[in-house]
Amino acid sequence: MKGAGTMLKIAKGRVSYLAVIGAVLFMTVQVIANLNLPSLTSDIVNNGVATGDISYIWKTGAKMVAFSLLSIVAAICNVFLAARTSQKLGQNLRSDIYRKVMNFSTDEYNQVETSSLITRTTNDVVQIQNVAIMMLRMMIMAPIMLIGASFLAYSKDHQLTLIFVVSLPLLAIFMGIMLKFAMPLFQAMQTKTDRINRIFREGLTGVRVVRAFRQDQFEQDRFEDANLDYTKNAINVNTILALALPVMTLVMSGTNVAIIWFGAKLIGSQAMQVGNLIAFMTYAVQILMSFMMLSMVLIFIPRAQASAKRIQEVFDLRSTLKIASNPAPLTATNQHDLKFDHVTYRYRNAEQPALTDIDFDAKSGQTVAIIGGTGSGKTSLINLIPRFYDIENGTITLDGHNLTDLSLSELRDNVSLVPQTATLFTGTLRENMQYGKPDATDEEIWHALDIARSRDFVEADPAGLDLHVEQGGGNFSGGQRQRLAIARALVKQSTVYIFDDSFSALDFKTDADLRAALRQDAHIQQSITIIVAQRIATVADADLILVLDNGKLVGKGTHKELLANNTVYQEIVNSQIREEATN
Repeated sequence: MKGAGTMLKIAKGRVSYLAVIGAVLFMTVQVIANLNLPSLTSDIVNNGVATGDISYIWKTGAKMVAFSLLSIVAAICNVFLAARTSQKLGQNLRSDIYRKVMNFSTDEYNQVETSSLITRTTNDVVQIQNVAIMMLRMMIMAPIMLIGASFLAYSKDHQLTLIFVVSLPLLAIFMGIMLKFAMPLFQAMQTKTDRINRIFREGLTGVRVVRAFRQDQFEQDRFEDANLDYTKNAINVNTILALALPVMTLVMSGTNVAIIWFGAKLIGSQAMQVGNLIAFMTYAVQILMSFMMLSMVLIFIPRAQASAKRIQEVFDLRSTLKIASNPAPLTATNQHDLKFDHVTYRYRNAEQPALTDIDFDAKSGQTVAIIGGTGSGKTSLINLIPRFYDIENGTITLDGHNLTDLSLSELRDNVSLVPQTATLFTGTLRENMQYGKPDATDEEIWHALDIARSRDFVEADPAGLDLHVEQGGGNFSGGQRQRLAIARALVKQSTVYIFDDSFSALDFKTDADLRAALRQDAHIQQSITIIVAQRIATVADADLILVLDNGKLVGKGTHKELLANNTVYQEIVNSQIREEATN
């Protein structure tokens, strides 16, 4: 019941109730038309063939044709509405899941694996679609036909209906046993699909690492294990389902034999007409088929329930970000201020804070550099600015407004972030450059490419800005991808520019030239620039350098000031000098 409630919950608002009502009505018409055919056949045999009344045969035959045509038209309409409703449900579910995932904070992303999200958006939705069309077809047809055929069979001869007292319980017992073994296997299918997707995705994204460590065979074996596990489960499920048809045939055949055996005796004693026996046999088939269809629906529902539960888990994830009910607007100005006031941040369920008592102030035209060892909290700090996470204590303000008082869309419109891993999207270079500003002109794009030192290799290709970008930017080197990602951020023209170790793949000369171009750009001079870096050469000319160690701000100042009085900064400088001397 809980699973059925979950299925109804995710269907609510995503299907047309008129279409559902229409499908039910057309299916009802189809079943009623089908139920009338055996009775008409009985009348033709009893009142037409037996008496030789040809006109009655033609008249009743015409009625049968009319009912058959009505059944066909109703079936077509039902199938159309059922298919349209199920596909629309799938479309709406996929859209809503994708929209929900796109609005996740980073904390929510960390709760569900990417491979599982893909499975839930594709395979799980398909399971819901399949059951939706089954519900609008077989789930409606089966009970109506079962009740109607039972009543009409009883009306033909109540003595023969006693045969169903034996055949239906036998069928029920078999279906119950089949459900007992099939349900757990169906429910396990989705988890095993997740595992295959996860291993396959890891193998594809990490193919270079796999080859570098010569672990090709290990990864193949790992995938084969998951694949074999899924295959065995699927074989077991289908083996159980395959037993349904022969058992159904056996029960139906046995029932028909019993009907003919006892029916013949009734006909011999003139207690039953031949036409009634023919009609009764047809109703018997309809009763057993209806029972079988109902059982098959009950078999597939558990898998759909499991899928519905997995989908609902995504919808139930609540963002940890505080959304302002009446967001304050940012005032258009050339003077900006970003302030961290004793900020502490802790990852979800973490015992120790990732950042503790971070305090600094950055203004327009300033470059703030953040440096520190691995795991010191550099990326965690900059992720707080576009509110990928919300802080635990303290305040972060932009132009005097607490970030929690701003709408997420307006805040992120004013922040350009170049992440550690440069990501480009499939399409043209122009489309990638316009990602943050769809109306950006070619002149603006070329200006950003100039600053990012990317014009040379873009102009070298005859396609220019129409140059095709492969998935993930695979047709560019690591340094080119970084520079293009920087150019894309510059095209956006924001209040705050964040470069998260975005110069790591650049040589020292390109790094220096790019930073010099940034300082000379008129818009950058009115904005706040934050650079996370590992190299002293990258941060040395910053207006303010923040030194992080184990999530704490252990120093802030200029390069000269820190070099004179900050031990951690001195250690970083000395380690890089020794490394350069060794090289």
